[in-house]
Amino acid sequence: MSGSLTVVGTGPGKAELMTPATRAVLDRASDLVGYGPYLDRIPATRPDQRRHASDNRVELDRARHALSLAATGRDVVVVSGGDPGVFAMASAVFEAVEGGDPAWRTLDIRVEPGVTAMLAAAAEVGAPLGGDFCAISLSDNLKSWSTIERRLKAAADADFVMAFYNPASKARPHQLGKAFELLRQVKAGETPVLFVRAAGTNDAKVTAATLETADPAVADMRTLVIVGASTTRTVGRWVYTPRSERRT
Repeated sequence: MSGSLTVVGTGPGKAELMTPATRAVLDRASDLVGYGPYLDRIPATRPDQRRHASDNRVELDRARHALSLAATGRDVVVVSGGDPGVFAMASAVFEAVEGGDPAWRTLDIRVEPGVTAMLAAAAEVGAPLGGDFCAISLSDNLKSWSTIERRLKAAADADFVMAFYNPASKARPHQLGKAFELLRQVKAGETPVLFVRAAGTNDAKVTAATLETADPAVADMRTLVIVGASTTRTVGRWVYTPRSERRT
């Protein structure tokens, strides 16, 4: 097949946090496929470039549509926010390839890395991800809450710093509170908790708390939550996790 498909991430918000490689791919694309608000971030560069916007909860349908376009010879770009491989469209594209037309496996498919939300959030506060860390989505749209609880418990027992994606929404107002309740059974109450809203934008806002005092109502879908490890420290307004587990 002569078409191609590239999955990109636009970064966390600021235009300058989009990589030059991603900009180049977007400029030469014949078709852009993605969630409407993500497509809106991309300025029009060519009058002949087509845009295919869709709702946020149709990832597999979006991926299949993009693959079908590429199969006709189009130069297609699937647009995500942040990094396309972190809770985003890259995995949906390959899932669609696995279960779809066998000819899709011969397409030229590539993934361009981007700046994911947890990196932008960490940069707002210092270096909380400086030691071992993990990322967990608190959304139970695609996995059960029991799976999320099992992973939270394992990460807490292993003393990872944790970055929570999708911590709260109108449909899931209680997830983050349940997560905090579980973590309080394992981790110390003074563990730093950081709510970073709109990370990587001019509207970024940081709310610092501890696990004992953290209020889940602070978070919404634009918030990334970071829960520290036992070694995570606060120095003035900065929070960091040393690479060494030694304490001084």
